[in-house]
Amino acid sequence: MASRLVRELTLRQLRALATAAKHGSVTAAAKHLHLTQPAVTLQIRNLQTLAGIPLIQRTSGGMLLTDAGREVLALSERIEAAIRDCETSIEMMTGKTAGRISIGAVSTAKYFVPFMISGFSKLHPNIDVTLSIGNRQEIGAALRGYDLDFAIMGRPPADIEMDVHLIGDHPHVIIAPTAHRLARKSRIALTDLAHETFLTREPGSGTRGLMEQLFEAARISPTIGMAMSSNETIKQAVIAGLGIAFISAHTVATELDERRLVTLDVAGLPIVRQWFVLARKDKVLLPPARAMLEFLSVRGAQFLPRTRGRLRLTRSRAPVRKK
Repeated sequence: MASRLVRELTLRQLRALATAAKHGSVTAAAKHLHLTQPAVTLQIRNLQTLAGIPLIQRTSGGMLLTDAGREVLALSERIEAAIRDCETSIEMMTGKTAGRISIGAVSTAKYFVPFMISGFSKLHPNIDVTLSIGNRQEIGAALRGYDLDFAIMGRPPADIEMDVHLIGDHPHVIIAPTAHRLARKSRIALTDLAHETFLTREPGSGTRGLMEQLFEAARISPTIGMAMSSNETIKQAVIAGLGIAFISAHTVATELDERRLVTLDVAGLPIVRQWFVLARKDKVLLPPARAMLEFLSVRGAQFLPRTRGRLRLTRSRAPVRKK
């Protein structure tokens, strides 16, 4: 019987009982609820039938709740409180002052996306933002499954209808240890790197795909060393002298400033792609998510690492070998 009560009770029944208990009679409850007396009586009777036990006790002084009635009244009060909380949350979401946003970013974007979230959160401190990091395939799968409100990545998935908003340029470079034999050479031909060992991202990575396109266009097949799922591991491996790497310039800004890495001055590089914020066209975005999407579309570029000056400065600071 209890399971039937949970499945079939209604707000009308609970409110009829609660109002009658508050005002002491069905007549007073009917007046307060703007219903007829028989309508309120029917709601309470149906609720008692579902409970399978009397909920009210009629006395000469009015109507009283039984112990079971008080239990149901407590349930009613909890439900009403939950409804009020929900109303408040919806009102705050409508006003873009609170709510939750779920965003995804490819791993290369993790170097600047937290700063974007911080900038947005300063304007909307009561909105919770959940960030998921993955490679291109993983973020694409999350978009297909409607798990994300939107994602920050490069080339949009080809099999999903997307609303695409440009954030800014995304340069890619080739990095090497500071003592590399080509570190001080200018205008290096890509074919000069044919015998180098390249450290690369795992299959499915957008950076890996772009690198493969670059090699294919140049008709070279350099040695591919270790494949790694982390830009951080690739950077450390290059610093350690295990090879060179084609990588997003946005991931190495700190290492270039600290002279732990150099960019090779390869003809035709950097290859510049773009960063986008993407949302499924058929994904319903609540006001908080729409607010962040607008924020990133308008102000996202200011959070991208500045690389042009760093690349020029790194090359100009390359040590000169004494004769």
